[in-house]
Amino acid sequence: MPTACWNLLSQTALGALMPSSLSKDASKVSTSSTCGISKCQTRLIVGSFRAAGFPSPKSGVKHQRVQPTSAISDILTNDNSTMSTADVETENIGLFGMDSALEPYKDHFRYRIMRYVEQKKLIETYEGSLEEFAQGYLKFGFNREKGYMLYQEWAPAAQEAEVIGDFNGWDGSNHRMEKNQFGVWSIKIPDCNGNPAIPHKSRVKFRFKHGNGDWIDRIPAWIKYATVDPGKFAAPYDGVYWDPPPSERYQFKYPRPPNPKSSRIYEAHVGMSSSEPRINSYREFADDVLPRIQANGYNTVQLMAIMEHSYYASFGYHVTNFFAASSRSGTPEDLKYLIDKAHSLGLRVLMDAVHSHASNNITDGLNGFDVGQSSQDSYFHTGERGYHKLWDSRLFNYANWEVLRFLLSNLRWWIEEFNFDGFRFDGVTSMLYHHHGINTTFTGNYNGYFSEATDVDAVVYMMLANHLIHKILPDATVVAEDVSGMPGLCRPVSDGGIGFDYRLAMAIPDKWIDYLKNKKDEDWSMKEITWSLTNRRYTEKCIAYAESHDQAIVGDKTVAFFLMDKEMYSNMSCLTEAPPEVERGIALHKFGHPEWIDFPREGNGWSYEKCRRQWDLVDTDHLRYKFMNAFDKAMNLLDEEFSFLASSKQIVSSINEEDKVIVFERGDLVFVFNFHPENMYDGYKVGCDLPGKYRVALDSDAWEFGGHGRVGHDVDHFTTPEGVPGVPETNFNNRPNSFKVLSPPRTALVYYMVEETLEENNHNKSTTFSEAGTATLVEDEENIEKLASADKSGSFSESSTTGRLENEEREFASSENRGAVSSEAERPN
Repeated sequence: MPTACWNLLSQTALGALMPSSLSKDASKVSTSSTCGISKCQTRLIVGSFRAAGFPSPKSGVKHQRVQPTSAISDILTNDNSTMSTADVETENIGLFGMDSALEPYKDHFRYRIMRYVEQKKLIETYEGSLEEFAQGYLKFGFNREKGYMLYQEWAPAAQEAEVIGDFNGWDGSNHRMEKNQFGVWSIKIPDCNGNPAIPHKSRVKFRFKHGNGDWIDRIPAWIKYATVDPGKFAAPYDGVYWDPPPSERYQFKYPRPPNPKSSRIYEAHVGMSSSEPRINSYREFADDVLPRIQANGYNTVQLMAIMEHSYYASFGYHVTNFFAASSRSGTPEDLKYLIDKAHSLGLRVLMDAVHSHASNNITDGLNGFDVGQSSQDSYFHTGERGYHKLWDSRLFNYANWEVLRFLLSNLRWWIEEFNFDGFRFDGVTSMLYHHHGINTTFTGNYNGYFSEATDVDAVVYMMLANHLIHKILPDATVVAEDVSGMPGLCRPVSDGGIGFDYRLAMAIPDKWIDYLKNKKDEDWSMKEITWSLTNRRYTEKCIAYAESHDQAIVGDKTVAFFLMDKEMYSNMSCLTEAPPEVERGIALHKFGHPEWIDFPREGNGWSYEKCRRQWDLVDTDHLRYKFMNAFDKAMNLLDEEFSFLASSKQIVSSINEEDKVIVFERGDLVFVFNFHPENMYDGYKVGCDLPGKYRVALDSDAWEFGGHGRVGHDVDHFTTPEGVPGVPETNFNNRPNSFKVLSPPRTALVYYMVEETLEENNHNKSTTFSEAGTATLVEDEENIEKLASADKSGSFSESSTTGRLENEEREFASSENRGAVSSEAERPN
């Protein structure tokens, strides 16, 4: 669902706020038993954060920020470098300074870097530069030149070719094309009386002769717009020449918003965003939905299903026309309006980029150009290597020159023509490995990442893509959907990494669904939850999310429906007492949409009933949905106020299995999560870093969030010093100060330290405070929060924690009860 769907206790605050766990054994990274199995691995709501790494509490290692040497950085990123890979020692690769366990694989990295540098140099030699190479849309497809229309298409397997369309009555006998030595067909079509021979909005196709003598019609590969006759069942798509006159061309009015300290991302599917059972339009989404997103405190929108896809129920992941915006929701100019409107609201816009595979549709898509030729003459690999058996789709040949031109140009096209601010790359795990993650369990052993199973062609493509994106748009945000935990995936190319900014934490939704399906609340493991939400690699940032649409499609249901089920139909009114199922659901989940997602199909009578968003539920004042929406907004605004998601200070101070309580710090905020289904703790002692007075910044049990208001908001909490200053083992949970709180069951409480004047501080130092029940003051209900999380499931123990995990300055501690935490790590320079 395209709406804010944060799972409060289950994931949001915990995952977004808690630090990553650290591995003493760098060979153990993330584990997934289902990687690569599901295609629609995108999530409904994403929240990203920047965090920082930390050393093992027992190792005493001081991690320093590793700067790449000028040599390796120069050869990897400088377009004018005259150096070659022979000039660079493998030991200078920045990744090795961050994770020494990678050194046994230096030959793999050297080979990968050589391939990247050689490919980049070849492009620069024959195309001028990578940036010029990525402007293939100015050469291929239809381009208006002075006095004529130039059409070019790469189809080396074609024996003959011509262009057909409305402009010539679909008779190409007078518009035969010529082929050069590289398999590129071209034709110059003179203007007619000063006007282009092919008018704007007219239908066109590429007709070519197969090796067996048959003529076939295909939509041009570089087409900018494709439409289908809605009145005809299963009608084929038509390529449409799109070149509106200046008066009809949308002109952007607003600049791109700056890259925020932390991204709070709202993922949306434009087509299913209407409250009515139909496909929504770009302009309706811009005018009706974007204001909701902004009002709830998000700063980024991620759009699914933008590239044209003939099969609507594919969620946009079986792309047929890569340069065309999906015509179901409007024209390219309408999409530009949406993006400009988002920018006017201060929202950045990311697009799902599907370069991991393509639809196998031969009539409407790129697959139609494959007529049995060799891989070097095709967009795809041949045989089994060119087919994804679980996704029923085609796989690109990333070593092919024209495939690189096509895909790199595709990225630049969406950035420059539509003003997108970045991408979420779909299916990266499938790209990284020849086995595509199918029937593969990633145990964290580095042999699983660096072997013959690694698809180096795809790795080199992604390095080129990330280098290009950040070269033309330095503030771009690029996210990789990877379940494997590939080391270096989210490190800069200059470090020897693949260059993504974030990795999508893929295992978290699976963990919550597993708990909801298979575990009683009293059996939830605090250690396992902490592990799942903090398992990420050192210095590699993650985006965490609570719920994936994979789990909400027909045959399953949303998290809210798992929790409240049929009670959502009849017991969501504030005018009646909530049954236990609704009480539990609202306490554990802080946004909820009922039922499931089901795209129109023959099996449901082509109904859109379950393919829409019921905005009326949250807008109806007497329904409890408003409480969950209010908390969604409050979480986002908490980060806006305190910037805790961007803070490098991250400490887990208590993991208490018996109490079912987790306490942690993110920035200077203190979070207290009580997962116990029944127990309320009065005067519960929590550790903290800074001494002073604390107040409640966010309370999930507040009346305005559908809670019971058990925590008073008019009490100050004064800290008490713990142990000997500077001697962590004498502190409480290794924290130098503590205060006491009231912790009701199934609640999350967030505390902030009140900034006081010197006079007040002197007064408070002489004041003793011993309050069993705690509560705190919320000064501004508008300034509250949003949280996100991290990755991977697995057993929780220091010895089995993953390789060097995420981020550059952080502390981590595990505790059996409420003690045994790490002392504060020394921060890198």
